[in-house]
Amino acid sequence: MPAYRIEFSPQAYRQFGKLTADTRRRLTPHIEALAEEPRPPHAERLPSDLALWRIRIGAYRVVYTIEDERLVVLVIKLGHRRDVYRDL
Repeated sequence: MPAYRIEFSPQAYRQFGKLTADTRRRLTPHIEALAEEPRPPHAERLPSDLALWRIRIGAYRVVYTIEDERLVVLVIKLGHRRDVYRDL
């Protein structure tokens, strides 16, 4: 039973849907693993005022926030590394 629930922001949900099926298959296990461990060793906190974290999967990034009081991992943005950090 996962300790945290994974939720997507509307923007992240649209971004995920635009990815190729192969890329979605590659990212899904990594995103689902955040439910068990939202702060894995390879995750990094982004240098910003917001409490954002990111994981790297090849050339793709998943940017998320952790809501410990609600036990929710909220995926904010995901996509190719050249685009994902714009407008954060």
